[in-house]
Amino acid sequence: MGLTAKIADFIVALNIDTLPPEVVEKARVCILNGYGIAIGCHNTPYAPVARQAALAMDGERTDGATLLGDGRKTSVTGAALANSALFHGRAQEDTCGAAHLGAVMIPLLTALIEARSLSTERFLPALIAGYETGGLLEKNYSSKTTPGGFRASTLYGVVAAAAAVSKLLEFDADQTAAAIANAASFSGGILQSFADGTDEWRYQVGMVGRTGLVAAELARAGSVSAPGALEGPSGLIKSFAREDGNADELAAQLGHDWATLRVTFKPYPVCAFNQTPVIAALALREELAGAPIRAVRVRMNPYETGYAGMDSKGPFHSISGTLMSIPFCIANTLLHGSPSMQAMTTYADPAVNAMIPNIDLISDDNVATLCCTIEIDCEDGRSLLREQVMTFADFSYERAEVSRLIRRVGGETNVSPTAYDHLEAFVDSLPNGDIQQVWAAFSAIE
Repeated sequence: MGLTAKIADFIVALNIDTLPPEVVEKARVCILNGYGIAIGCHNTPYAPVARQAALAMDGERTDGATLLGDGRKTSVTGAALANSALFHGRAQEDTCGAAHLGAVMIPLLTALIEARSLSTERFLPALIAGYETGGLLEKNYSSKTTPGGFRASTLYGVVAAAAAVSKLLEFDADQTAAAIANAASFSGGILQSFADGTDEWRYQVGMVGRTGLVAAELARAGSVSAPGALEGPSGLIKSFAREDGNADELAAQLGHDWATLRVTFKPYPVCAFNQTPVIAALALREELAGAPIRAVRVRMNPYETGYAGMDSKGPFHSISGTLMSIPFCIANTLLHGSPSMQAMTTYADPAVNAMIPNIDLISDDNVATLCCTIEIDCEDGRSLLREQVMTFADFSYERAEVSRLIRRVGGETNVSPTAYDHLEAFVDSLPNGDIQQVWAAFSAIE
């Protein structure tokens, strides 16, 4: 039996009543974070661009899916494109390893539930199916595919989306396996936009969701799809990771090493790899107490320092460049404190731009991922050292922490607390949630 079939059997057997309670609760937290951050992105420019494109392609449809934060309706695929761009607007979406699977799946599943009048009882199992499928591949292969220039969110997100849709629409095992195989054939996505500081990555997650839906609908229509699409000699794993995939070893991780539990959240509007350096820089800022800086050395794992855009020293012309740049994020934090959207979009700050050339990024195999060491040489002769050791558990917030996070973001962007009250009421009632609470939350910002 191939890997697609093994994953399909796992997905079909997923049942909300037999899933570990902590996995179900984490999925609820992911939904709260996804919607909550999206509301805080209402003033970012990416969703309006995607809405315009979606409406140009598919028009308004009274029987379609809502453009969140806008109120108009369009096709499911159009809503997935636009709403994913909204979820991605602050770069504070959830992260499963290096993949932003929530920004792919939550908008897509929401659109399908609305447009096809599906029960929200299907939401949590579908979301978990997607996290487990995409997360399995991300965990085992992103360390190989990301240095090759492929974005984990797009490479593995298509498979995650197809798995989630298959569960939401209650496909049988054969249909689910075909959907995953189709998605593997349609997968890809590059990182160059991060290096160039452009916006394509904002729209990649929506395109991934659309493609995952197409993969699933083709399967339901009867497509004949490769059983070795993942681990075959010309399958996704071999083609992108340049490794042989062992179906039995990979499938054995399902239901044991829960990818959903590895999903993390971002306290700041910067790249996931920059969260720890920012936290370290905040601590060092307190020690500095305004003392002038001569030089800064930042040591991080090569997997992170090698990610597109991480070593950029500018000049910067977009937040797509600043949120990725370790030198920018550290200079900005040392000088101004916790990053905000305003600070991240101030490209001509003389003090920040003067400090950036004095910040050296060092790749160090001895520094684990999600960790960093920052050394600062002060003009007065002092040297400061901060070793920030963190794991995914430090960013795997419980629901109360996510509630505080999204409300803090809302406070920054003038969102009424009532919006978050509606979201929390929806999440509290899952798996029997009232989707009208979601519309009410986003209506508060229209």
